[in-house]
Amino acid sequence: MYIQGKLDVYNIPMVGYPALSLSKALLTSRLTVLHLHNAQLSGMPIYTLVAALKVNKALRELHLTNNQLNSYQDALQLGDLLQYNSTLKTLELSNNALADAGLEELSEGLSQQTSGLEVLLLRNNQITADGMVHLAKILPILKVLQVLDLGENFLGNEGIQLIKMPLIANRSMLQLGLSQSNITCEGAVALAEFLAENHHIRHLDLRQNKVKVAGLLALCLTLRINGSLAGLDLDLAPPNEQDDFLMEIQTRLRSEITQHCLTNSRLSGHDMGTCGTLPAETDGAA
Repeated sequence: MYIQGKLDVYNIPMVGYPALSLSKALLTSRLTVLHLHNAQLSGMPIYTLVAALKVNKALRELHLTNNQLNSYQDALQLGDLLQYNSTLKTLELSNNALADAGLEELSEGLSQQTSGLEVLLLRNNQITADGMVHLAKILPILKVLQVLDLGENFLGNEGIQLIKMPLIANRSMLQLGLSQSNITCEGAVALAEFLAENHHIRHLDLRQNKVKVAGLLALCLTLRINGSLAGLDLDLAPPNEQDDFLMEIQTRLRSEITQHCLTNSRLSGHDMGTCGTLPAETDGAA
């Protein structure tokens, strides 16, 4: 257990002297949580920051949202950080531009970790199905990563198919965020196949995707045999079907899914309905 020291920096450019001063302080700091939001870190600032964090042994959470981090030198630095730092537990990189090439660099760093990073948040980073090729290579060998958020990226059904088998082989992942990822029933069926084989995952976020009756049916059937999933987030307002009959079936399936998750939560003792690790969305969850 560690004593938390937190620093929040919002909407202040961390370039030049401020970046150097912060990096120098991090060499000996006992700070455990650092938020640098919209701080213009791309380029030399992130290089300077990573150089200090490679030797820092105190920081547990690093949040770098909205910093225009790119898929070239910035992603290279972050991947390098993951190879050298094994004390960082949470890395948030949401709302940047790491893209598929950046995910490749991060994956390379993750593959070197036998202890360390447990939470990686990559929401809204211009990642596509092509990036899932890199993720698929390392998912089976990851030992410590428990939370991965890929929401608001254009993964599509193709991306889900690419990571389905690697997810089945993975034994560390507890929460997977796929909200607003252009997934339809085909992708939901692939996820149902993953849930049928993997009995470690506890929370799956599928909000703001076009998952209708066929996908819900597959998820509902697989939850009859999956005993681990305690939270499956779906839109409060379901996607429209062609007629009222299908809408009625969809409502019934969503209700059964909720009941299965509640049963799993009760039996396992994990209350995933109130879990706050993955970012919340405005429409809530079923």
